[in-house]
Amino acid sequence: EADQVKPESSFANDLNADSLDTVELVMALEEAFDIEIPDEAAEKIDTVQKAVDYITEKVGAGAETPA
Repeated sequence: EADQVKPESSFANDLNADSLDTVELVMALEEAFDIEIPDEAAEKIDTVQKAVDYITEKVGAGAETPA
């Protein structure tokens, strides 16, 4: 349920995601945001907030700043 998803929610413990779910999540994030998430980084993305932070860092790092 959407109301269960909070920044501190753990994919495994709070949202009941198994290892296949987490792999699929990482693949979906890579596709949606056109980024590559190395395995080492993916293993550390275990909460909603960590996913948001990682994507923000990667997407923001690729954005051009106006002159």
